[in-house]
Amino acid sequence: MNGDGVVKRSITIAGHRTSVSLEAPFWDALRDLAGQRGTSVQALVGEVDAQRGTQNLSSALRVFVLRAVQNACLTASGPAPPA
Repeated sequence: MNGDGVVKRSITIAGHRTSVSLEAPFWDALRDLAGQRGTSVQALVGEVDAQRGTQNLSSALRVFVLRAVQNACLTASGPAPPA
């Protein structure tokens, strides 16, 4: 899995500069999600930051991406058949 290593980026959130370390595929997914929402990665990270509570920002971003992928899979598969 070349190119999947941890990438550290500097981002300004609510006027404060911080560094975030994520694996490259998570940065790619955040960029895609931001594009789908018509916003920047920085703004999307700011939204996640505002809602994360006490959770580590990098962890909160990974969970955010995972939930977005899960939701996309559920949407793509359609409603579950009746039992």
